[in-house]
Amino acid sequence: MNNTNKDNRTSIWKFIIPSLSGILLFMIPIKYNDSWTLAVKVLADLIAGTVSSALPLICMLIVTGSAIVSLLVKFKPALTADRPLLKSTFHTTLPWLIVRVLGALFILIAFFFAGSENAVLKYIVDSNTGTFILNDLLTTLVIIFAIAALLLPLLLDFGLPEFIGALFTRIMRPLFTIPGRAAVDSLTSWIGDGSLGVLLTLNQYERGFYSKREAAVIATTFSAVSITFSIVVLSQVKLLDYFGLYYLTVCLCGIVCALILPRIPPLSRFDNEYLIKGQAVGEDLPAQYRSSFGYGIALARGKAGAHTGLGQFFSNALKNVLDMWFGVLPVVMCIGTLALIISNYTPVFDYLGLPFLPLLEALQIPEAEAASKTMLVGFTDMFIPSIMAAEQIQSEMTRFIIAAISVTQLIYLSEIGGLILGSKIPIGIFGLFVIFLERTIISLLIITPIAHLIF
Repeated sequence: MNNTNKDNRTSIWKFIIPSLSGILLFMIPIKYNDSWTLAVKVLADLIAGTVSSALPLICMLIVTGSAIVSLLVKFKPALTADRPLLKSTFHTTLPWLIVRVLGALFILIAFFFAGSENAVLKYIVDSNTGTFILNDLLTTLVIIFAIAALLLPLLLDFGLPEFIGALFTRIMRPLFTIPGRAAVDSLTSWIGDGSLGVLLTLNQYERGFYSKREAAVIATTFSAVSITFSIVVLSQVKLLDYFGLYYLTVCLCGIVCALILPRIPPLSRFDNEYLIKGQAVGEDLPAQYRSSFGYGIALARGKAGAHTGLGQFFSNALKNVLDMWFGVLPVVMCIGTLALIISNYTPVFDYLGLPFLPLLEALQIPEAEAASKTMLVGFTDMFIPSIMAAEQIQSEMTRFIIAAISVTQLIYLSEIGGLILGSKIPIGIFGLFVIFLERTIISLLIITPIAHLIF
C-alpha cells in the first residue's frame, strides 16, 4: 500500500513539474526588452543572435544534405537496413524527393549567387523570393525546430494533453469535432507561434494520438497566427491604434472557421484512420470516475508514470529535430520560393483575385479592384497582402479588412502550408488551396460588416 501511494505521488510530480515547465516556456507571455513575448521565443532569439552569421550556411547544409542523402537512400535502399532512424528521415516518395532536390537547388543558388543579375537566377535570388525564404524564414525555423524538438516533450510526454483532453472533450468534440487535447495545440498557436502549434499537431499525429481527419482539421483550423505576428501585420498597414478591435475580429473569425470548416469538404471527407493504432485516448468518462478532472489526473499520472526518463526524452527529441530539419525545411525552401516567384513575377494571383471583385463591390469595400488583388496572394506568404495594401490602398477600412483577412487565412505556403505539405498529414497543395479559399470567403463575410461599423 505504501509503495502504491509512493508511486502515485511520484507519477503526480512527474506530471506536474515537466508540464508546468512546458506551460511556462510555451504559453505564458513574459515581458522582455519592453515587449511581450514567450520564454521559448526569447531563448530562440538568444541562440539565433549568437550564431546568426552561420545560420544561412547551416540551413544550406541541412537542405542540400537532405537532398543528397534522400537520393542515396532512394537508389540504394540497402543503406537503411537496420537503420530505422535513417529510413524514417530520408526515405520518401518520388514527388517529395523532387521537392527536396529542387529545395537544395534553390538554396544553393540563393546562398552562392545572392545579388546576381543573371536573367534566370535573379528570380530565385531576389530579396522577395528565394533569398527571403533562406535569410528570413529558414534561419528562424531552424532554431525553432531545434528548440521545439528539445522542449515540446515537456508539453507532450508527461500527461498534459491527456489531462487537458479529459477536461475539454465535452467542448472540443461537439463544437469542433476534434479531441479535447487539441486545446493544447490551439493555445500554443494563439499565444505563441503558429509553426509551433503545427509542430505539436504533427508530432501527436505521427505518434497515433490524432486520426488523419483530426490532424488535418487541427493543423488547418487551430494553428492560428500568433498575437506577435498579428501586431506586425497591423503595424504594416499603419493601423496599430485599432489593435483591440482588430484582434477580437480575428478571434471571432477563427472560431467561426473552426465551427464550419470541419463539417464541409475537403476536411469532412478525411477518414478517421490512425498512423499508429491504439494510442488515442478514450473520451468517455469511465464509471469509476466522478469528474472529468479526476479522470484527467488519472490519465496524466499513467502517462507520466510510464515515461522511462532522459533516454526516452532525448531519443524523441532527436527524431523530432531530424524530421523537421531534413523533411520540412527543404519543402519550405522549394514551395515557398516557387510561390513567391509566381506572386512577384507573374499576374497569376491578380487574375485569381478577379472573381472576388463583384463580392467586394457588393460588400461596399472602398478601392475594391486594388483589394481584389490581395485576396489570394496571401496563399504564398502572410505579409504580402499587408505590404500591397500599405503601398497601394488609401482607405483605412480596406487596409483593416485586408490586414484581418491576411491573418485569418492562416495557410501560407512559405510557412504553415509548407510545414503541412512536408508532414505525413495527407493534404495536397490543391486541398490546402481550397481550405484557404474557404477561410478567405468566411472571413470576408465576417470582417467586412465589422469594418463598416468601425469606420
